[in-house]
Amino acid sequence: MCKHILNAQVSIRAPCCKKWFDCPECHAEASDHNLRKTMEMVMACKKCRKVFRKDMSNYDESDEYCPNCDNHYVLEAKTPQMAIGVEGDDPRLVKDYRARQLQLADEDFMADRLG
Repeated sequence: MCKHILNAQVSIRAPCCKKWFDCPECHAEASDHNLRKTMEMVMACKKCRKVFRKDMSNYDESDEYCPNCDNHYVLEAKTPQMAIGVEGDDPRLVKDYRARQLQLADEDFMADRLG
């Protein structure tokens, strides 16, 4: 699982060491050599788990899909973002708190009417 690209749809086999990586940054972290460039890439689709080759010299829009399952693997990358938040700042808790407050208000309202 890639920590650099959260929505990686394929793994790529590095032509230099023949190992599988989700992105070039993962290769750089795990290897002691640079990633060798090539015009033919070997990829494995994460949806159907089948391996296929793509010729990068004749790459066009139809090559953005897995040839086996038609999974669109060329997507805008989602990278991890830093966020500042308050511990325990969970919207589910706020919703539950509001629901409880409404329930208590309704009970108080009915208690006045019932006597």
